[in-house]
Amino acid sequence: MKERPINIGYSTCPNDTFIFCQLARQPDVATHLHDVETLNRWAFEEKLDVTKLSFHAWLLVRDKYELLPCGAALGRGCGPLVIGKQGAQGVGAQQGAHLRKCAVPGEYTTAHLLLRLWNPAIEQRVFMPFDQIMDAVAAGEVDAGVIIHEGRFVYRERGFECLQDLGEWWESTTGQPIPLGCIAAKKSLGADRIAEIARRLKESIQAAFDDPASTEQYVRRHAQELSGEVTMKHIKTYVNDFTLDLGEEGRAAIEVLQRMAKDAGIID
Repeated sequence: MKERPINIGYSTCPNDTFIFCQLARQPDVATHLHDVETLNRWAFEEKLDVTKLSFHAWLLVRDKYELLPCGAALGRGCGPLVIGKQGAQGVGAQQGAHLRKCAVPGEYTTAHLLLRLWNPAIEQRVFMPFDQIMDAVAAGEVDAGVIIHEGRFVYRERGFECLQDLGEWWESTTGQPIPLGCIAAKKSLGADRIAEIARRLKESIQAAFDDPASTEQYVRRHAQELSGEVTMKHIKTYVNDFTLDLGEEGRAAIEVLQRMAKDAGIID
């Protein structure tokens, strides 16, 4: 009997389509492309065999999904940014009490977790799709917004300023690279199947590193509104050596995030 396809979910962001390009072309793979918060929520229902997740979400479903050693968005200088209108009061690590209402790109995103760790006093957190946050800040619907993905490359030209770089805060506080997103597989697949999937994903990532041009058409198909320059910046920011292998340093950073989230009462 023919084995059923592997159902794999990831986002349309250039870093994801870049690393999954080769794997997505394989005949036994069925791909499901959605925004990361949809994938986060689906993980609670175990909808997909393999899925991209925010590390925040993975910490909440780690009993059901095993972290793969490759495919992660983890590094330095790539964290979410808290932005406001130009001329807004700087917040810094000890300030920010005046930020009563902040737009956040999803309840289970790592951006939300980092915001809560940085400033737990912000009680009014308004969840919305990441691409609506700058408009909400501009309209005065919120005091500030947490931007992710390509937002970090365009917020200045949109007339905003950075009130707090959450990645910079994380790195200065912990000394660790920042864990943002990961790839995880359902534990019910079994150890052998999970190991095979991890191997094939790593091969897909290596192929993208070796021949970036082979991914261009696939990446651009799913990032039609982004310029080529922004797309390349996106990939270079979120795809690195940790994507090939978390290694000891990457795993140590995840352990610190888990401990801080637990100490803050955000996860069990």
